[in-house]
Amino acid sequence: MTKRLLAEFVGTFWLVFGGCGAAIFAAGFMSTPTLGAGNPVHLGIGFLGVALAFGLTVLTMAYAVGHVSGGHFNPAVTIGVTIAKRFEWKDVPGYVAAQVLGGLAAGGALWAIAHGRDVFDATGNMAANGYGANSPGGYNMVAVLCAEVLLTMFFVYVILGVTRESAPTGFAPLAIGLCLTLIHLISIPISNTSVNPARSTAVAFFNGAGAPGQLWLFWVAPIIGAAIAGATFHLITGIDRRDRDITGSVRREDEVVPEGVDPDAPRLHR
Repeated sequence: MTKRLLAEFVGTFWLVFGGCGAAIFAAGFMSTPTLGAGNPVHLGIGFLGVALAFGLTVLTMAYAVGHVSGGHFNPAVTIGVTIAKRFEWKDVPGYVAAQVLGGLAAGGALWAIAHGRDVFDATGNMAANGYGANSPGGYNMVAVLCAEVLLTMFFVYVILGVTRESAPTGFAPLAIGLCLTLIHLISIPISNTSVNPARSTAVAFFNGAGAPGQLWLFWVAPIIGAAIAGATFHLITGIDRRDRDITGSVRREDEVVPEGVDPDAPRLHR
C-alpha cells in the first residue's frame, strides 16, 4: 500500500505540475524583443498546448507507475472505479489523500517557481478552475456543472472500457491520455477544465481571486459524473469485470482458488 500511495502522490504531482505548469508558464508566453526589433512575438502554446500537456502527464505516468497503483491520479476516478466494483472502498481514503497531497505539493512548487519573476502576481494566474467571472469564457455555474459532470462521466467510461480484458494490451494509457486531451480541448474555455478534484484543489488556494470559494463545484461535479459512469458502465456495455481492478489484476490477491477451479473464471463480488 505504501508504494501504491507514493505512486498516486507522484502521478498526481506530475499531472498538476505538467498541466497547470504549461498553462501558467507557456500558454501565453511572449518573446522579449531585442533592441530595435519591434513588438513582442507570441510564442505561447495556447489552449491546444495546454490540453496536450495534461494528456501527456497522464499518459506518461500511467506507463511509469500505473502498474503499481492503477494510475488513478484523480479522486473522481478512484470513486468511479470503486462504484464500478473495480476497486476496494477501504483503499479510497488513502488514495484520495495521496492524490490531494501530491496536487498541493505541485501547486506549491509552481507557486514558488512562478515567483522567480518579479512581475508575477499569483492572484488569478495559477490556472485555477472557476465559473462566472472565474470562467475563461464567462460561463455560469450551471453550465460549468453540466460540463464537468458529463466530461468526467465519459472520462471514466473510457478508463473502464480500455481496461477491459479484450482491449489491446499496453494501449490503455494512450487512450486515457488522449481522452483527457480531448476533454481539455472542449472545456478549457468553459471552466479551465477540472474533471479532477485534486487538480482543482492543488492551485485554488495559491490562486485566490474567488477560486477557493468555488472549489466545491469541482469536487461535486466530477464525483457525480464518475459515479454515474461507475454505476452504469456494465449495464451499457455488457462488460462486467467487477471482480478485477483497472490494472486487470484480481483484487483479492490472497484469494485461494480451490483445486480444479479455473482461476480465470468470474468471481462474485463480496
